[in-house]
Amino acid sequence: MEVCIDNLESAINAERGGAIRLELCSALSDGGLTPSVGFLRIVKQKVKIPVFVMIRPRSGDFIYSEDEIEIMSEDMKILQENGADGFVFGITTSTGKIDIERCSKLMKLAGNHPVTFHRAFDTVKDPLESLEEIISLGFQRILTSGLQASASLGTSLLRQLIDVSKGRIIIMPGAGIKPDNLHFILKETNPVEFHGSAKAPKKDYFISDENAVREMVTLFKSMYGSEK
Repeated sequence: MEVCIDNLESAINAERGGAIRLELCSALSDGGLTPSVGFLRIVKQKVKIPVFVMIRPRSGDFIYSEDEIEIMSEDMKILQENGADGFVFGITTSTGKIDIERCSKLMKLAGNHPVTFHRAFDTVKDPLESLEEIISLGFQRILTSGLQASASLGTSLLRQLIDVSKGRIIIMPGAGIKPDNLHFILKETNPVEFHGSAKAPKKDYFISDENAVREMVTLFKSMYGSEK
């Protein structure tokens, strides 16, 4: 289980609950934006699991100007220098395709760091064509809900993507995954990883709940044992 977090308490809870990796963001309420350097540095001091950093300069669509690409490039350089273990980004065109040229530019900056293509994938017109392009660009995984509002609604396409891509890229279901629907999603899609926030309210914001993470990790392991 990868857990997306936007505060330090969530990072610590996710690791304690058994998450294998963090997706570090700011503003999860906006779908996740690039976090600060200070946030990354403190999280790296507090947890031992890998920390993948969101590179997204604003909310809204994933069609970026040259100036925005420069912002993303600078953020990647700085965050890499401050301990990022991997990156998460996605860039599309106005016609609903993968922006190969701009993705390629950022992939070069990532160097040997693994990169996830995030839910910008869920805005493309041809998911199977886009899958092949993302593989050819060198991404290690795709975070997707199967082009639906939530992973539980997108299980048919998720399973197809997982079957088509086996051995070439990881398809990581995400969006709306909770303890009460995880069994269904795992049974229908058979993924090697999944993504969630395990969020619970605290005062006027949300944190990742350690017990919810543990419950989902335990369910995954009970279904798959040591196979994955």
